[in-house]
Amino acid sequence: MLYLDYLEQLHRAARSAELTESVYGSVEELGRPWPLLKLESRGRVRLVITAGFHGEEPAGPLTCLQHLQEITAYARAADVGLTIYPCINPSGFEGGHRYNASGEQPNNDFLRYELASGAIKGELAPGEPFARWFLFDGGPKETRAVRSDLERSPTPHAAIDLHQDAWVRRPCHYAYIFGPRRPFEDLVRRTVPFAKAAVHLQVYENKLTDACGLIVDHDGSVSDYFRRRGTRWVVTLETSTATPLPRSTQVNLLWVKAFVDFAAGEPTLTPASS
Repeated sequence: MLYLDYLEQLHRAARSAELTESVYGSVEELGRPWPLLKLESRGRVRLVITAGFHGEEPAGPLTCLQHLQEITAYARAADVGLTIYPCINPSGFEGGHRYNASGEQPNNDFLRYELASGAIKGELAPGEPFARWFLFDGGPKETRAVRSDLERSPTPHAAIDLHQDAWVRRPCHYAYIFGPRRPFEDLVRRTVPFAKAAVHLQVYENKLTDACGLIVDHDGSVSDYFRRRGTRWVVTLETSTATPLPRSTQVNLLWVKAFVDFAAGEPTLTPASS
């Protein structure tokens, strides 16, 4: 889908849902500007939805488009305000390739970790101790744009990042989680009718899902960033690209609604964990 066509459809959906639209930045790719759009609504507490970091993972941006009115109505009924970044990597989305048209990788690079030795890392090994974390100031242009916009906003009560896994060859889902575990286990069980949980699955080089299809991973991503800022309910949700798109968007919708519920139950923010 052409990005301008996507934006046109999103504009219509946002107007129908009575969402506020704004352009939080613009990137230059293929000799032309690509506006970066976000959508917002009011509420007592806030849920941030991010999607489209990787261009060959269309389910997130399409969920934000196709189910926008349902998501907005559900959030309004719970008095949860939304901030939605529906397509963070527009040139990748239009081209159907993982990175942007310049070959940059707009996914992680939100923060860095300093170890006791003074070494700096973008990703921690499981259980690895560190001295401090700090905001990274470089990275791909799309990452810089959304990171700058998030830094100008209050810490949300919940945050969900919608992804897909192009390497898993069967329909399934799994999630990178932070915080209380039991609600995520229950949520996985509710999701199984749409896509089985990818249990004991090696993802990428050194990451393994557990018996429930869950992983804890401090990898410098937007989810890691939100957790370090103090957001209690944080997840990166993955459906395989082998999962039919209608099922992937249904998985996303189920989890987004659950995160609306999580946010609605939070009267105050939880302090950042170390």
